[in-house]
Amino acid sequence: MAKTIVIKQVGSPIRRPAKQRATLVGLGLNKMHRVRELEDTPSVRGMINAVSHMVEIVEEKG
Repeated sequence: MAKTIVIKQVGSPIRRPAKQRATLVGLGLNKMHRVRELEDTPSVRGMINAVSHMVEIVEEKG
């Protein structure tokens, strides 16, 4: 069973660098309060760390 992580966007990408906006889109988040369940991999963790001020980890499964 693969580990998964549930993340929620809590910050707006308005007035943020384009790289951070692209990271949110890569995570599947582009509107406020969207929730995504993603596989817990080092690359996903790195993306979450890059935009940690705009997302929160809701739950870790597995």
